[in-house]
Amino acid sequence: MNGVVEALHIYDEHNALVLSHTYASRPLSANYLLPLYLEHPVPRPNLIYLPNTNPPTLVFSLNHANLLLLLTTSSEVEPLLVLEFLHRVVDSLEEFLGAPLLAHKIEANYDVVAQLLTEMCDAGTVSTTEPNALRDMVELYADVIETLSVTLAPSGRPLAAFANGTIAFTSKVSGVPDLLVTLTGPSGKHNLRSVIDLPVFHPCVRLARWREQPGVLSFVPPDGRFTLAGYEVDLMPFTETGLASVGANALKLPVTVEIKTGLGPTGSDFEVRVQAGTAASPALQDLTVSVPLPKDVRNLSEIRPTRGDATYNPGDRALEWSISNKELAQGMASFALRCTVVGQTAEEDEDADPTGFGFGTGASAYSYDEPYQSLSPVTKPARTAVDAGGGPGDRDERRVAQNKILMPSSASVSFAVKGWLASGIKVESIQLDQRKSRGLGENVKPYKGVKYLTVSKGGVEIRC
Repeated sequence: MNGVVEALHIYDEHNALVLSHTYASRPLSANYLLPLYLEHPVPRPNLIYLPNTNPPTLVFSLNHANLLLLLTTSSEVEPLLVLEFLHRVVDSLEEFLGAPLLAHKIEANYDVVAQLLTEMCDAGTVSTTEPNALRDMVELYADVIETLSVTLAPSGRPLAAFANGTIAFTSKVSGVPDLLVTLTGPSGKHNLRSVIDLPVFHPCVRLARWREQPGVLSFVPPDGRFTLAGYEVDLMPFTETGLASVGANALKLPVTVEIKTGLGPTGSDFEVRVQAGTAASPALQDLTVSVPLPKDVRNLSEIRPTRGDATYNPGDRALEWSISNKELAQGMASFALRCTVVGQTAEEDEDADPTGFGFGTGASAYSYDEPYQSLSPVTKPARTAVDAGGGPGDRDERRVAQNKILMPSSASVSFAVKGWLASGIKVESIQLDQRKSRGLGENVKPYKGVKYLTVSKGGVEIRC
């Protein structure tokens, strides 16, 4: 449609103005337009040309349920398209306000009507007119995000395990909706009070309702996206005698990490094994394993990952191993990374120059108090087999001892899992209370949805 819709006016059965919505330009006012339209004899056509106005104007009309809709434009336009647009406006108003379409419904829900007219025609250009597409713009949905903080012993037994959750809520409903969100735990709603620790709420939440019924959030949401609530869940199971002794499998983590150190003939190798994906949470994404190394490590001579890319940053003294989502999409899979560390040798330690100025250490070290001229040159005694550390077996044992302090002491894992929460908390329902809500219109049924996401930003740590 080349033309531009300039204005839409709605009149009741008494020709009183109910609504006037301007899209573009400076159209004829509603009070000036109506007498010009009524001058034409009955039956009036759906398209009337007004040549004496400035500028000359085309008036499109539609009578529906004792309401008169007039649409004006001063440019050339396809008449059938404009008339179809008027019919779509009526259908959308009946869809959201209820049939039959009456004047008092439009006046009582002007905010909804204004939003619909703006979405259907943007600056005079007809855009979204399908009722289903417009209904998608009236929506309520929640995003539950949990961040893991887990520490595992070398055996895999969890030492501490917490999930910090955030419930982000989005409300795109006009008027004053009154909502009721119900949460449930792994074993139902009866013990939700003992599962959720340290809850915090948005000021719109009615705290009295939560105290009476833990897990029930009653509130009037602000417009747009906001943080509805936050909580913490201790993932470690408790028994009557205290903290239970459990393994890593009891936490149902989507990834398992195992580290072996001191491998190889001289103990200079270490290996990291990752088991990714479980039956409960198969959609693992953005998997990264970070291995911090001691400051005595000079370099990694060999880095051999079976999958993914591994890089070592000497400045940060950290090894980063990333596995792509394409490789993770295969489901349950095992990955391995083997590295060889390089540190200072025993000879380098003895001849090391801590100052970096060539003064050295030992017998040839420079001393500030020594005489200006030495009477006899100082010679460095020759190294004996005993000083050199004995035979080959002794040297290997010493290398193993030296490489032991070069081994990593921990590894942390970062990942994301969609559609799964470590705590087992879920949103059971999102209900819109029509009786307590105001300005919604009749039979308004917004789209509702819930998304779950679990992330670990280096929060899962295993110690060696």
